[in-house]
Amino acid sequence: MGRFSTESFDEFLSSLKRLGIVISNELELRERLSEARRWRYAFATLANNGRSLGIRFENRNADDTAIRNTLARFDFPEPTQASLTAVLKPHH
Repeated sequence: MGRFSTESFDEFLSSLKRLGIVISNELELRERLSEARRWRYAFATLANNGRSLGIRFENRNADDTAIRNTLARFDFPEPTQASLTAVLKPHH
């Protein structure tokens, strides 16, 4: 995270969806991210704890490598990448 990223959470969510990740209650997620000063931290928190708000992620076909590459591209710290990869992993 040594460089400043100007990419928005809109771009990030679009990237996840292109991987095949479906977001339940995306409107709520977007509203909360738009209010957050640090959207990456807010996303990690909501990905791990947003079920009570109806925020869920269904991975239809993205593999761990594609997820990690996307998280790295959007400057998520390594420990956060590991936890989010687990949350976004396909469940069979």
